[in-house]
Amino acid sequence: MLWPVETRSVSPVFVGRNDELDTLNDALERAGAAEPQALLLGGEAGVGKTRLVEEFATAACRRGAVVALGGCVEIGADGLPFAPFSTALRALRAALPDELAEAAAGQEDELARLLPELGEATSGRHDEQGMARLFELTARLLERVAAERTVVIALEDLHWADASTRHLLAYLLRTLRTGRLVVLATYRSDDIHRRHPLRPLLAELDRLRTVRRLELARFTREEVGRQIAGILAAEPDPAQVDEIFERSDGNAFFVEELAVAGAEGCRTGLTDSLRDLLLVRVEALPESAQRVARIVAEGGSTVEYRLLAAVAQLAEDDLIEALRAAVGANLLTATPAGDGYRFRHSLVREAVADDLLPGERSRLNRRYAEALEADPGLVPADARVTRLASYWYQAHDPAKALPAALDASVVARRRHAYSEQLRLLERAMELWDTAPEEVRAALRPVDYTDVYPPCGCDPATTPLRYLDLMAEAAVAGRFCGERERALKITKKALRILQDEHDPQRAAWFWVQRSRLVQGLARGDGWQELGTAQDLVRGLPPSEVHADVLANAAAWSMLHEPGPEAFAAAERAVEYARMVGAREIELNARVTLGTLMVDAGDVDNGLAELERVKDAALQEGVAHVAGRAYTNLPSELESVGRSREAVPIQREGIAFTRRYGLLDAEAWVWGNLSESLYALGQWDEAAEAAAGALGSAASAKPRGAGALHLAHIALARGDTAEAARRLAITRAHYGTHDPMPQAQLPVARIAIGVAAEEGRILDARAELDHTLAAGFPPGTHRYGWPLLLAAATAEADARGLPAAADGRAEALDRLAEAARKLTTGAPLWQAYERWTRAELHRARGTGTAAVWSDVVTDFERLDRPYDLARVRRRLAQALLEEATGDDERDRATELLRLAGAVADHLGARPLAEAVALLAQRARLTLTTRADRRALDPAESLGLTSRERDVLRLVSAGRTNRQIAEELFISPKTASVHVSNILGKLGVAGRGEAAAVAHRLGMFPVEALDPTR
Repeated sequence: MLWPVETRSVSPVFVGRNDELDTLNDALERAGAAEPQALLLGGEAGVGKTRLVEEFATAACRRGAVVALGGCVEIGADGLPFAPFSTALRALRAALPDELAEAAAGQEDELARLLPELGEATSGRHDEQGMARLFELTARLLERVAAERTVVIALEDLHWADASTRHLLAYLLRTLRTGRLVVLATYRSDDIHRRHPLRPLLAELDRLRTVRRLELARFTREEVGRQIAGILAAEPDPAQVDEIFERSDGNAFFVEELAVAGAEGCRTGLTDSLRDLLLVRVEALPESAQRVARIVAEGGSTVEYRLLAAVAQLAEDDLIEALRAAVGANLLTATPAGDGYRFRHSLVREAVADDLLPGERSRLNRRYAEALEADPGLVPADARVTRLASYWYQAHDPAKALPAALDASVVARRRHAYSEQLRLLERAMELWDTAPEEVRAALRPVDYTDVYPPCGCDPATTPLRYLDLMAEAAVAGRFCGERERALKITKKALRILQDEHDPQRAAWFWVQRSRLVQGLARGDGWQELGTAQDLVRGLPPSEVHADVLANAAAWSMLHEPGPEAFAAAERAVEYARMVGAREIELNARVTLGTLMVDAGDVDNGLAELERVKDAALQEGVAHVAGRAYTNLPSELESVGRSREAVPIQREGIAFTRRYGLLDAEAWVWGNLSESLYALGQWDEAAEAAAGALGSAASAKPRGAGALHLAHIALARGDTAEAARRLAITRAHYGTHDPMPQAQLPVARIAIGVAAEEGRILDARAELDHTLAAGFPPGTHRYGWPLLLAAATAEADARGLPAAADGRAEALDRLAEAARKLTTGAPLWQAYERWTRAELHRARGTGTAAVWSDVVTDFERLDRPYDLARVRRRLAQALLEEATGDDERDRATELLRLAGAVADHLGARPLAEAVALLAQRARLTLTTRADRRALDPAESLGLTSRERDVLRLVSAGRTNRQIAEELFISPKTASVHVSNILGKLGVAGRGEAAAVAHRLGMFPVEALDPTR
């Protein structure tokens, strides 16, 4: 007969949690308005997280939402890669088969890494962007599925999540932009100790304004009483409520256990631990049910029935009777699919598992592994290899655990679960010495190692060697971002190789070390690349040799462009062709084409980049195509062909987004911002810069996005915002890996900010620092805007007392730098003339003829803001030289055109300068109805006395000197200065003087301290 246990331990009444339910329902309502929602639900074990999720899911379904549940799976000490997302996507596919198929169309081979039912995952390319590509495609899949109806993705037990699941969740919560989607994840807060891997993720998500975090508190005494009443179907005795509340401390699960125990007459003393109470309930079962409970506890969070039967080795009737007893006692519960069993609560499972003896635990794991080896069909195919590796490892059998871990690492890599791959490979390294020699001699061949040359004559059949294993682990660590662990592995490998003459493999590990050092911000990686080059020098061509040269050329292009970089790129292409390394060849050709343009061979260089882009697209080499989409339009922009660059950039954004090339997408967004700025589309340029910030996976492209925003803010007169963005840029770029393409634009903006704030000496210091480093060949595209900014700052500061010392020397240094900088395109010829015109203005020798040539140059280019600026300068020169109406008429037209552009772009400093110049020359640029008061002092709200004080501040006077000259007290002068700073919105006297000078409020002679 069956064991007569039928316990009702789950309350039919949902108690409390009104505030939390309101928050969840509010999120559901917001999601219904196409505003994606993300929530984290934390609470200690047993506090009621799952019950709350179930209640919310039921309510969401009633409102027409589709709910997909997924739980993190624990197998021994391991988590199953992507398990909650695979389960949730499987549920979505069952509920919305057509919608999911349509959303996944064209990307089935990649998405099959998460949902094998979509097809077979192709090998694809494995690189640092591989996991990011999968994440981006998953995010877009969910957005498309949730485009028309609300979808709730609920992920439970995040504290058990594998690293890949954590990374994917973080990516989704950061990047979901559209869709009627709610993502809800739960975790045990009491498990999150200081070193728990979930802790950094929670800290990161706390900083996202789009993520709401809920902490589920324990029940109050009143709520405990209502829960007990629901369980017992009767009003409990107040003394019983007091006792249970005291013992459970309001934990919902312990309330249930204590209430049921009391109802069954199991009155444990108040000194007994709650863990003992849980075990007492297990021990009340018949021996066969206890045995089955122990087997299930060690098998993982869920155990399939057929696997359980194979491990328990009971007659089927006996097994079913034991299971019925455990289920009837509410100890075990059937899985939703009906194909297995799990503990009703993980606390019970942990109590049972902790009660196992060490030998008992390893024996059970061995039986699980043996059963699975005998019949692999006992578990789902996508979990089989990982679970087998875990069971053998927990069985403490190195001979079996080593090959199982290596096989599982291959499966993890194919799913782009590189974090799990690295963990398994590190486990294999741990087991290596303890495994018998005959086992190591029969291991699988080497898996993916980039261009690393495996040991042995035939890589396809030669068993894996320890050095090969380290190469696999180093690549996996680099791909998943665990650079510290990967660096430790490469250092160990290089120590081993010190005793062996193996230059190719040593060179490969040095290249890995170079990448890791750069990624960890511990250097620029050149020393490591130099060592790799020394090792392969003189060796016959090989993939490793070509890869070393390609990496050296790419490094040199960014850090030290010039003939040596060009030669390295040419040799990399040549060697790659000789050994048939097509990807290395295409990558090196991107570098070569870029260097050709920078060296002045513009047409051939652009043609080469176009050919590489087309070839990479045709051959499916996505990462090279992404790089070509970055460099080709960037080089077009570098020669002033902005309008040609924009459509290629928009095409590149679509391509990089489709393939999840996050950093490439961010670089293309940044380049698009630069081109749109040049074309006078500043609002769109700001949006593009924000796109770079939002899509980047690493720091440098985020820095570029922030720099473009700083440039726009500076041109629009928001100096404080420009300074803030500049500081963000510098933080992203860091100081460990200086590159001219980053340093020179940063210096240009820094000079502009310093000049606007009246800090001309700081602007000169920034210039001197840059000139000391010099302009490497090919960096003129960054050098000319910097020299122009510095020359303009000096010209604007002419006549300011603070700028007098060192002025002549600064102008000489600028002129000398301009003489050395190349002008290989019409754009930079125009910039060269403009810079020299500003130097003339700084020396007081500017003429209308000089500025007329500059305007003529820019009228041939497609750069409206630059043209407006030089037109204003020409108008000023014409008015200064005017002898009749012709010059005044021409100046009026130039100012009208410049003002129209400035108003359209929101370039406030230029608009104010145009208006002020027109006012002083008594020129009419607008109709009377549209004319505004153009007196800068009046527009700033300054009184006549404050205007006098500002004039003296601009002349460098102290408060005491101002008081003496205006016959007021120093205290009154101080009050006037404070009021002026407030009205001008500046922080100091220098900034106030700069604003007055920029607006032309006082003639230069009025500031002469000798007057």
